[in-house]
Amino acid sequence: MIDYCIVGLGLAGIAVAEELEKRNLDFRVYDFGSNRSSAVAGGLFNPVILKRFTPSWNAEEQMAKSLPFYENLEKKLGEKFINYFSIFRRFHSAEEQNDWMVASDKNNLLNWLIPKVVKIDNPQIQADFGYGEVKGTGNIDTEKLLQAYKVNLKNRNILMEEHFDHSKLNVQKEFLEYKGECFKNGIFCEGFGFQNNPWFSYLPINGNKGEYLTIHAPGLKLDKVIKSSMFIIPQGNDYYKVGATYAHHDRTWEPTEAARAKILKDLEKVLNCNFEIVDQVAGLRPSTVDRRPVVGTHPDHLNLHCCNGYGSRGVLIAPVMASELLSKIENEGTINTQADLSRFTKKYYPS
Repeated sequence: MIDYCIVGLGLAGIAVAEELEKRNLDFRVYDFGSNRSSAVAGGLFNPVILKRFTPSWNAEEQMAKSLPFYENLEKKLGEKFINYFSIFRRFHSAEEQNDWMVASDKNNLLNWLIPKVVKIDNPQIQADFGYGEVKGTGNIDTEKLLQAYKVNLKNRNILMEEHFDHSKLNVQKEFLEYKGECFKNGIFCEGFGFQNNPWFSYLPINGNKGEYLTIHAPGLKLDKVIKSSMFIIPQGNDYYKVGATYAHHDRTWEPTEAARAKILKDLEKVLNCNFEIVDQVAGLRPSTVDRRPVVGTHPDHLNLHCCNGYGSRGVLIAPVMASELLSKIENEGTINTQADLSRFTKKYYPS
């Protein structure tokens, strides 16, 4: 009897696997590369909603727990995934400058917002009103992390690179059986593919499509992350990742001309230099109606669990939610009520 079956190896799946190892519980992972939203993400860890200058949900706990999580993964896998840098929010008006100064004086933002208007000497960027600096931020190279973690699991023979066939999972009260192997518990970390899960499809998971462009801009010479209407993230050698878009009604995985045009239109308002588009990628973020994760145990099948609904903030949310889920399953703690899937059970679960 294997302790756990994990379905899906995006950021959520990695965080769950690490929690299981911490508890010396054995597991198998089933994944066939469907978590493209994790792989193509910008990977930013940023506790501030830069549109409104407010802290994101549960920001302090997520920052405190998530960064050590990725630092430990670097040590474990022997590779570098974390890039630390400030994010510079480009101001569009004097009113935004004032709003920034007011926000930077609030207790829940003191650790991150620097209380002054910053000037960056770069003639290739239009920034008449300057910038606000967010410190303590950076990004995770999610594609590199996913590949390294997959290799680690394959070398230990606990990664099954195959499509998980839900119809072949035999759910009993005391155990789960799948293709001849028995498990005590199953945890589904399927991202937007969660909508096809027959046990959890009642949960209101929405697809929020995001797209990035990679551009080559030799004249830009930018070594800082800029947030205007889009993020401009230096990748090295004059390459930059730009995005992301938010499309709430597009459920396709392919890059679109509409997103390309949107990003280019925004870039034209900011950049004074020429650039070349070299790549475009798309992913479907798993989001919820109340913009909170869905984490917890099935109302009827107590050995089926899920860890999902992270939206665009999976880098920060995944380690915290995986820890809370395993604490709940192993009778060590509870799940934040705002994230527990039980909040949807009465309204959405068929009686």
